[in-house]
Amino acid sequence: MTMIEKTYPITEKLIFNALQSAQQLLQELNHEADALKKSQQVELINNIASNKKQLAAQLEQFNSHLAQVLSTEQLPNSQEGIKEYFRRAETANLPSAELIGNWTQLMLVCAECRNMNEQNGAGIDLLSRHTKRSLDILKGKPEFANTYGSDGSAQSERYSHTLISV
Repeated sequence: MTMIEKTYPITEKLIFNALQSAQQLLQELNHEADALKKSQQVELINNIASNKKQLAAQLEQFNSHLAQVLSTEQLPNSQEGIKEYFRRAETANLPSAELIGNWTQLMLVCAECRNMNEQNGAGIDLLSRHTKRSLDILKGKPEFANTYGSDGSAQSERYSHTLISV
């Protein structure tokens, strides 16, 4: 029995599980996008963030396990390495169509996740700036305080006149 015949069932399961995790992550990102559009549902957004973190950890673990499998085959942990792994599986007459299909789907879902995460991050940044501006107005700060520190980050005013006190 060749090494690829030993690692192949493991790789099939790894890629199948990673695809499941990536699809769940995409669902969480879509929930997050909806929550951001509807209103600032802080508790819901925090729960989603926690779920995303857990799924991202699962995908990191997948990447680590896949790297071990590729290393066993003396292949690099890269797209080229995985393609060579698939070539070797086909050469060994292993049924690789489903595995390659799952890998292709995984790459598509991961790209979608990356795009959604960037969009949601921009939405969260916008909400955060809007909230900060609203608080600055309530504190009596000018609406546009365009002062920046040496690192390029916005600096808050030292003195303010509170408009509302609670």
